[in-house]
Amino acid sequence: MVETLIDAQFQKCPIPVLRAARVLRDMQPGEKLRILATDPAALQDFREFCKASGHALIATSESKGVYSFSVKRGA
Repeated sequence: MVETLIDAQFQKCPIPVLRAARVLRDMQPGEKLRILATDPAALQDFREFCKASGHALIATSESKGVYSFSVKRGA
């Protein structure tokens, strides 16, 4: 399965979450989306977004100021 990628580096929150929400609407349940962001607030924003929307935040990481989020599309 191919993972879709959104590069939202250097965009302030909530822009990365809004972009992810738009892409997730067109994805099938179970498909994965990866988002790259540099705003530290994105970590909390993605946790809250996934909890509220029914998607699964399956992985987060940070390297040299770039945060990576993997989200699995919910039903």
